[in-house]
Amino acid sequence: MNCIVVVAANQAIGKENKLLFSLPEDMKHFRSHTLGKTVVMGRKTLESFPGAKPLPKRTNIVLTRDPSYNKEGVVICHSREEVLDAVKDLPEDDVLIIGGAEIYRLFLPDCRKAFLTEVSVPVPDADSFFPELS
Repeated sequence: MNCIVVVAANQAIGKENKLLFSLPEDMKHFRSHTLGKTVVMGRKTLESFPGAKPLPKRTNIVLTRDPSYNKEGVVICHSREEVLDAVKDLPEDDVLIIGGAEIYRLFLPDCRKAFLTEVSVPVPDADSFFPELS
């Protein structure tokens, strides 16, 4: 599996459950890397999408601790192990971790590549951060 993310100079990725930047070229990049593939995200990330709807033309896996959470058009998982089991038969390049911060931290050790778009300005009032890459 791989991950894909936009990070500010201070590793910031979000504020109040919203992306920090609106970058049309990066959205094209995101789309080209994820169309037809499986994307893994947390519940809050899904709920930040327009209409809280899953991304079209992709298999959307949502990891949530809430045992009663239900959302049409997504595969719901309740543990890291459940997500890993759901993607075990897929080619590793066809699975992308798309956020948020807690999901990146949880799955970064399983990622082979990180597709990072770096924005050269820090966002000091951000509340969500991407883990440091070694």
